[in-house]
Amino acid sequence: MRYLSFVVLFVLLAVAGCRKNPSASKGAYTFITDDPGAKPFISDKKGVFQPHVMAASAHPEASKVGAAIMKKGGNAVDAAVATFFALSVVHPSAGNLGGGGFMVFRDKSGQSFALDFREKAPYAASRDMYLDEKGDVVPNMAWLGHSASGVPGSVDGMAVAHQRFGKLSWKEVIQPAIELAENGVALTDDEAKGLNRVRSDIRKFNPGEPYFLKAGVDTVWKTGELHVQADLGKTLRRIQEKGRAGFYEGETAQLLIAEMAKAKAPIVQKDLDDYHSAWRTPITGTYRGYKVISMSPTSSGGIALVQLMKLVEPYPLKKWGWHSDSTTQVIIEAERRVYADRAKWLGDPDFFKVPAKELLEPAYLAKRWSDFDWNKASDSKAISGGAIPGYESNETTHLSVVDAEGAAVSITTTINNGYGSRVVVNGAGFLMNDEMEDFAVKPGVPNVFGLVGAEANSVQPGKRMLSSMTPTILEKDGKLFMVVGTPGGSTIITSVFQTIVNVIDHGMSMQEAVNALKFHHQWLPDRTTFEQGAFSEKVLAKLRSKGYKIEPQAGTLGRMDCILVLPDGTLEGGSDPRGDDTSVGW
Repeated sequence: MRYLSFVVLFVLLAVAGCRKNPSASKGAYTFITDDPGAKPFISDKKGVFQPHVMAASAHPEASKVGAAIMKKGGNAVDAAVATFFALSVVHPSAGNLGGGGFMVFRDKSGQSFALDFREKAPYAASRDMYLDEKGDVVPNMAWLGHSASGVPGSVDGMAVAHQRFGKLSWKEVIQPAIELAENGVALTDDEAKGLNRVRSDIRKFNPGEPYFLKAGVDTVWKTGELHVQADLGKTLRRIQEKGRAGFYEGETAQLLIAEMAKAKAPIVQKDLDDYHSAWRTPITGTYRGYKVISMSPTSSGGIALVQLMKLVEPYPLKKWGWHSDSTTQVIIEAERRVYADRAKWLGDPDFFKVPAKELLEPAYLAKRWSDFDWNKASDSKAISGGAIPGYESNETTHLSVVDAEGAAVSITTTINNGYGSRVVVNGAGFLMNDEMEDFAVKPGVPNVFGLVGAEANSVQPGKRMLSSMTPTILEKDGKLFMVVGTPGGSTIITSVFQTIVNVIDHGMSMQEAVNALKFHHQWLPDRTTFEQGAFSEKVLAKLRSKGYKIEPQAGTLGRMDCILVLPDGTLEGGSDPRGDDTSVGW
């Protein structure tokens, strides 16, 4: 009886919580707070408005490449592929040839596609390869150095996407990246600081090699200096000439194999030969009348995002206000339950039966919410992944593109932590990933992001590791509405979710939603972190009085690159002031 009553209440709240759609206005949001001196935004950066096309990415040069490709007659996929390869040159902390990721694509007719080019464990990998003789996790082994890398999927993914949907030639979309590598690019302040920060690791794992280092042991990079990458340019030329084979076969493959021979589970030619991206069925759902199209497993992002939206949809977030105590409590409790489900149920669908449909069932979500208590914080120790009847049991980058015909691409790609494993393939000039850390290297033990995994995400040869990447596209009444995504490790899902809610519920413009201060909860560890200034002292006091552990984040959350379609068809690019992120259109 109690459960039936809750389901009835859930439905009634859903009806009450619906409201008329907000106009996608240019800065219509009004901040409601008990502190008149507070500001909801990390910056007053303004959005970029253009009538025809938009490319938003983590680096201005890469975004310029995307816009230029569309100016040349290319479509959204051409622009996304060109932007991707440009990022592999200008944004080495996350842009990559040696990593992997996910693409969500909505064509001009409204059909949607999802491409999984996530890395895979080498065939030589084993379940306990990162444990010592006592069964304990060997510190940093899955995070730094040669043994941290999975088989790269990035080049295969871009080749597969372009072959199916591209309009311009492969040669044309690769050429801008080659020119950036061979001619050099002026370092931004962030890029110079990043290279200087990791120089000791680069030297440690690449002794005697010159990559990403200035001449002289104590010489540091300075903002504006030209960074030329000749070997990376040669690698890109081989990819330009031979497509996928220019990376997974021939000279580049031999260089990669020679470098990875130093690993405990080396990548060999068979690993490269057998790597293929996988087309998946996108995860779809609705939120207040908007259709949500997101990434399916091996990404956890789509399922988690739709779960979050369905859990909070019954509540009047607009009425309560942005980051009020009620809005915040509901979101924290939803995030707690969703991340518990992520840990238990999500993994590579080629190896584990992921119950995607069951996790999104209204009755299942209502049951997950049945122990929510307004008077006190839930205890994460008492909340595990939900029971499904009948079922057997931080550096990334994002780009968003919209072309002149209304097609849209959302790509999130990664080498995991900043500068990946810190291993550069000698002679090829690109960094390898440290994605093996994204497996549950020991089920139940947290990874570097604090995420806890179960057997569904254990290490197995040829298996893809679970990800939080959440490339997403939204529609309204059958028309393109928003393209959204971010880096941020375990915080990706919550940052994407809050950005969408900021527009739909709180009436923010795209750039305001990106600028808005954010918070994060992921089940374990049982605490909420927030960007400085995200909450008033009154809200913090009220939440803490209910038992919430809530503390400021040391840095920032997310680096969003998003595009919003305004009612008149104008595109608003919203790129994050937390980094070099830039929107470019025409």
